Amino acid sequence: MMPALALSMVLSMIVRGAGGLPEAISSGDEAFARIEYPSAVARYEEALPAHPGEPDLLWRLARVTVCMAEVAEGETRDSLLSKAEEYARRCILADSTRGEGHTWLAGALGYIALESPTERKLAVSHELQHEAERAVELNPRDDAAWSILGSFYRAVGNVGWLERALASLFVGSVPRGGYSEAESALKKAIAIAPGIMRHHYELGILYIDMGRKEEARRALETGAALPVRTAIDRPRLQKIRELLAGTDLR
Repeated sequence: MMPALALSMVLSMIVRGAGGLPEAISSGDEAFARIEYPSAVARYEEALPAHPGEPDLLWRLARVTVCMAEVAEGETRDSLLSKAEEYARRCILADSTRGEGHTWLAGALGYIALESPTERKLAVSHELQHEAERAVELNPRDDAAWSILGSFYRAVGNVGWLERALASLFVGSVPRGGYSEAESALKKAIAIAPGIMRHHYELGILYIDMGRKEEARRALETGAALPVRTAIDRPRLQKIRELLAGTDLR
């Protein structure tokens, strides 16, 4: 028979192992909510060696890494986006039915597209659209995915007809979408999660692009009244205040 001390140690290890993943996710989520991103990464990664294919860890690592990249610059930003893309793809590989993996792959690709040359930008944009649309197909209540789609459709709407024609001729078709699709997607994001600053900010920027100044002001004022929930919300709030104080919305 196994000695009592050895048996006690084994049982202790089993208990710790069973509780390790939920504990890591819970403490990582708490750090993420406090915008303590390095701590969140550390807690998630602590559980990763024992659970290398766990979707709940992988999409959270993709999310927090995108959020870190949003306020980083240069090579640090590029490295973080590459990591976020890797984590999201690993999540999808582990379980392609988890919408969050698709959401945060789209989130990473959105920033990667901004830094890419035209030829790659279009290819990345098509994949971004596919991933975000797949995310809302899997989970129609995913406000982050709807918000990403809204931003994407607005960007497509800002591509002029001549640029579209040239893109189609030389480097392939421009992804479908435009202002109408952007407004619909962003309103869905707001209906699901009205307390998220990003959704209202993006709707306000869309209305500015569309020349709908009064609606833009209302959307931005709503966004300005909401709490900071992610690191990028701090500079976003400053931008909202600048827009509201400027002459373009008067």
